[in-house]
Amino acid sequence: MIRSELVQQLCEDFPDLTQREVETAVSALFDSITEQLAGGGRVELRGFGAFSTRKRDARTGRNPRTGAAVEVDAKRVPYFKPGKEMRERLNLQEVTAEL
Repeated sequence: MIRSELVQQLCEDFPDLTQREVETAVSALFDSITEQLAGGGRVELRGFGAFSTRKRDARTGRNPRTGAAVEVDAKRVPYFKPGKEMRERLNLQEVTAEL
């Protein structure tokens, strides 16, 4: 699902809200998560999961086209850990498919 599909689904689920209001709410949510992560924080949504960042050390990589060595700087990357409820719901589908 992409952002526009999310907005469309929310518009269908909440017909009393305009598309502009839904887009504003979705943007505000994503912006808040991004700001918190950029500040080194963590965002936990109960039943869904937790967003955080992880540090990657500097390393020597390879240019896939030429094979030349390229220095890759240290950086922080976003990380998502699904919550227990989400994992159970995902695995519940596999269990019912087996029956």
